[in-house]
Amino acid sequence: METTRQEKINRLLQKELAEIFRLNVAPHFHGIIFTVTYVKVTSDLSLARVNLSMFPADNKETLIKEIKEHTKEIRLLLGRRIKNQLRIVPQLQFFIDDTLDKARRIEELLTQ
Repeated sequence: METTRQEKINRLLQKELAEIFRLNVAPHFHGIIFTVTYVKVTSDLSLARVNLSMFPADNKETLIKEIKEHTKEIRLLLGRRIKNQLRIVPQLQFFIDDTLDKARRIEELLTQ
């Protein structure tokens, strides 16, 4: 069960990370749209698990690997944006959100 504070921090991180990906990350990946679909921070606020949706992308594993290589830079940008709201910037872990792919696959199966 998440506390109200965790929920507020989740929303804050999701909003700020979405802006970081839109302004700073997406230009390096021409034509790829990144969506921060979900952020879940641990109870001690030290770690944030970030789910990313990427469109159009056939090589999501490669993209997420490249993003993980730049986690420090993304965390630094995040820290600059939330410095007045959080004392400590949580560590970031990025994961692929494949919910849309699963939904599309289910839809394909249902139409057959």
